[in-house]
Amino acid sequence: MGPVVGEDGVARCPWGGGPGVMRDYHDTEWGNRVHGEAAYLERLTLEAFQSGLSWSTILNKRDAFREVFHGFDPDAIAAFGEDDEARLMQDARIVRNRAKISAAIVNARATVALREAEGLEALVLSFAPDDPPAPKSTEEMQTASPESKALSKELKQRGFAFVGPTTMFALMEAIGIFDPHLVGCFRRGQSA
Repeated sequence: MGPVVGEDGVARCPWGGGPGVMRDYHDTEWGNRVHGEAAYLERLTLEAFQSGLSWSTILNKRDAFREVFHGFDPDAIAAFGEDDEARLMQDARIVRNRAKISAAIVNARATVALREAEGLEALVLSFAPDDPPAPKSTEEMQTASPESKALSKELKQRGFAFVGPTTMFALMEAIGIFDPHLVGCFRRGQSA
């Protein structure tokens, strides 16, 4: 399936075709570059929490995630202990998955440790594809790539969790390492 034209006459990637939170995310955020450690940690954390769930679920809980994870400040999250994990497991406003909550804390600590090297943003950007995909239909869309596999491996070696190749490919799309929009989508070539 290629881009779909919504009731507003605009061609979009099919998953962002209807009104609501998914369209808003598609139109204003997906595929746009982000900057800064907290922005990268937020996207990494949300992609991990999304695993096995719908993206709309995560988007609808995003404000709560931002609140409980202190704006995705790596230092604040890295300082979380067992009491914080227990508190988060009781908070129905977020996804209550112990492994994912633990991974968020582990990943914040790994992010802090990366400051002594290149930092999370520079490390992730170093895996940008030389020949990014330009799918014309959903059938041509990838779910992983050699670069996402290599990024996954590197992050795991540096102590990160819940960073499999598919999750890392979704991260690369979300943060605009390459333009993820289908050819024909109004956003193709418009990413900032």
